Amino acid sequence: MNSAIYKSLVEIVGEDYASDQPEELFTYSKDLGTSEPKWPDYVAAPKSAEELQKIVLLANEAKVPIVPLGGGLSLAGIALPLHGGILIDMKRMDEIIEVNGKARYALVEAGVSQGKLFAYLRKHHPTLAHSLPDAPPAATIGGNIAIHGQGDLAHPHGFNSDMINGLEVILPTGEICLFGSCSIGSGWFTQHPLPDMAFFLGWGGATGIITKVSLRLFPCKKIRELDMLVVTDEELVPDIFHEITHVGMTEDLAVFSQAIPPMTDRLHHIVANISGDSEEELEFKRRLIYEGRLSKFIEEGTAGIVATSQDLEKPAVTKTSDWKKGGGFEYVGSVFPVAAYPELYRKGVEISTRHEIPYTVTGRVIGAGHAIMFSWSYAFNRADPESVRHANEALHETDDLVLEYGGTIWKPAVYGQQIVMKNMDSNTLALMKKLKNMLDPNNIMNPGNWEVA
Repeated sequence: MNSAIYKSLVEIVGEDYASDQPEELFTYSKDLGTSEPKWPDYVAAPKSAEELQKIVLLANEAKVPIVPLGGGLSLAGIALPLHGGILIDMKRMDEIIEVNGKARYALVEAGVSQGKLFAYLRKHHPTLAHSLPDAPPAATIGGNIAIHGQGDLAHPHGFNSDMINGLEVILPTGEICLFGSCSIGSGWFTQHPLPDMAFFLGWGGATGIITKVSLRLFPCKKIRELDMLVVTDEELVPDIFHEITHVGMTEDLAVFSQAIPPMTDRLHHIVANISGDSEEELEFKRRLIYEGRLSKFIEEGTAGIVATSQDLEKPAVTKTSDWKKGGGFEYVGSVFPVAAYPELYRKGVEISTRHEIPYTVTGRVIGAGHAIMFSWSYAFNRADPESVRHANEALHETDDLVLEYGGTIWKPAVYGQQIVMKNMDSNTLALMKKLKNMLDPNNIMNPGNWEVA
């Protein structure tokens, strides 16, 4: 390691926020999935965009890789320092700069956690909400949008990266750029109709570091209700989703099926969130959904409402996936047409069974039924190499499955990225290479991710 680089990092962020000590580097060498540990040479935690800019300029001068890290909750190795270098911990950049209640947006630094924004809105702006992902509260806003994350407002509003009004980004060569209306001094309220410069979404930090985000907020109703329907035939799930999305009365729509506990095995639990400012509003929405669009399924007995609750946390399947009792699970996410659900479910059961892993599959409707984010989760025991091997093989099989069945891989690990690029249109791939080379001529930004051959 280069002691001059360490000294420079200390000068930039302070002695308490830079390290080259093994016991601290170890913390950043692995994530929660099956990836092999990859050690950084240094870690630094900047407090401002200006400090971060100095780190990027230092890395360019020394030709040292840099890897930005949000909440450190990735399961796919995206934020591991695959080629060493400087690991940049973004969590000190956590200021909520502005909340505009009339224009419904929040301007935050990228290191603000989902939990912090949620708590701030609940306390200071209870009529506003942001699209909250199925992740621990420590997950960051910047990390979520950099991987095209989605949250509980995906239906009807789309991916969280679709909810951006503006960005501040540090390019791999150190320039700080603004995108959206903020770039012409008009505030942070929109990115339209300016040229779309979002080269930084879906790249996993390989094209720049997001430092500020203007995120759209949405009305938060006084009463939130979670309804759960159970369906025995997976073929009916797309039809039920189609009927529910037609009336546009839910603010989250998902499905899950899992082998454990046995009472859930081979059943499909459809979770619909509805909300209102009064019981009358809720009742109106219920009638449109259940007495109108879903009445034929309920009357036939092919679907049934099994639970209705208000102001209750929605079930997060990821919290119940540690079937191997070894502290590990990883999943492959994908985006498909909603109609693909039955076959994806069956293939998930098949792969899990072959690898002796109790199956867990989930899906969330994106937009007004425009797509479904579908994931297969594979539990493993971290202390058992054979268990880890089975999970890793299942993950790779599932990556292959996504492309074979005509889907796209959501936040792919390196293996998934490689097979995506192998199957990509050659002209598109060539454009990606030109873009990467132009933005990052020294190839220092998260090398190993989206490396175009």
